[in-house]
Amino acid sequence: MQTDTPNCAQCPFKASDRLCRIEEGRFPESCPTMNMTDLIKKSLEEYNDTNGNCNFARQAAIQEATGYQGRDLGYERVRAAKTRIEEIIEFARRMNYQKLGMAFCLGLRKEAKAVEQIFSSHGFEVVSAICKIGRVPKQTIGVSLDEQIDTRRPETMCNPILQAMILNQGEADFNILLGLCVGHDSLFFKYAEAPTTVLAVKDRLLGHNPLAAIYTLDSYYRTLK
Repeated sequence: MQTDTPNCAQCPFKASDRLCRIEEGRFPESCPTMNMTDLIKKSLEEYNDTNGNCNFARQAAIQEATGYQGRDLGYERVRAAKTRIEEIIEFARRMNYQKLGMAFCLGLRKEAKAVEQIFSSHGFEVVSAICKIGRVPKQTIGVSLDEQIDTRRPETMCNPILQAMILNQGEADFNILLGLCVGHDSLFFKYAEAPTTVLAVKDRLLGHNPLAAIYTLDSYYRTLK
């Protein structure tokens, strides 16, 4: 492994034996825990009460722990206890958020309606924005007809910047993304003022479960390797 570029994804050691987990742990030459102590220190300076990161991170860590059952039996024997949407609701409560923003894809409009009802039933105010909001033609950003989904007539572009602006104006405390396209989600993150989490990502082929391709990498999706 190269020593100048961290690549934790290719660490050869067992998770329980790694330096990032235990003080006397094992590590490859490229290990950032070993080699980037100055950057580690700099990152810790950002966890402070002035910017709110300390409490946010603390509540996230506590929420992580509550997502398991059987914790008194040790790390190797814990089991998952909560769904993603339950954890979002609980985390929002931990942070005393009152208004949730939801940016969603037109293709997941039914799911968005159900999610909004769930959030509302748990006492949150919800402001939501669909991807096609604004009805701006794709030609506005230089997309030609033959580059569209339907090549016969003009289509409305996804507008994640506007989605973010609307949720910003709606003063959402916490944003939830539901099925935005690759790249569109990136622009939303760039322009959103409130912290943002993801309930579901877009995967048209696999029913919005992109890890299915990874789980079958040695069989049905072996061509990806």
